[in-house]
Amino acid sequence: MKIAIMQPYFFPYLGYFSLIKNTDKFILLDTVQFIRHGWIERNRILKPGEGWQYISVPLQKHHRDTLIIDIRIRNEEKWKEKIIAQLQHYKKKASYFSQVIGLLNRIFAVEYERIVDLNKFSLKVVCEYLGINTPIEIFSEMGIQIEPPKGPDEWALNICKAIGDVDEYWNPPGGINFFDRLKYDKAGIKIKFLSINLTPYDQRRPTFEPGLSIIDVMMFNSKDEVNKMLMNYDLI
Repeated sequence: MKIAIMQPYFFPYLGYFSLIKNTDKFILLDTVQFIRHGWIERNRILKPGEGWQYISVPLQKHHRDTLIIDIRIRNEEKWKEKIIAQLQHYKKKASYFSQVIGLLNRIFAVEYERIVDLNKFSLKVVCEYLGINTPIEIFSEMGIQIEPPKGPDEWALNICKAIGDVDEYWNPPGGINFFDRLKYDKAGIKIKFLSINLTPYDQRRPTFEPGLSIIDVMMFNSKDEVNKMLMNYDLI
């Protein structure tokens, strides 16, 4: 079985969804420290005119060492309405604007207290739209016990060992120098790094902005076109 383990990102970029599509199980790791200014509560879309801008979910104040599982959304702010408003400029140029806004309306119709719950449901809705059937689970809800990690690269290893029947672990290429392959080899697990090839698509503007949220990709591309992009990767 091939699995991937990532922190729960907010409408992430193509490479994240390629990991989901091309593995047998996808786990959202929520029992590690939340790091500010990452991708858990925000991502990037096109800005009207030129460049890009963030869409983000406001969070309740928390201590620096708070775990992702305990991060709460500041729902007194009208963040859903703000995000929908930030996407309105796509309407004039994006062929799939209505479909994508429909997905967001479905996601935003639900009330969330925790950022991990919002992100899991968002991922599932997008995957359903794209025809991706890989199971997505939240680690803290799986009910498995793992050996205490002795190093940061052992979270994934120990989860794989606890699940059993895992022979491949897939990760983004940013972890090539982070993971000790020998540890995984000794456990009978091959570690592979998926490097997505971000093929430019027509964003209806002179300069292409790569690596934006899946929202931007879906705005301008059909389901089939997005799925072709998700299969355009190299394994390292």
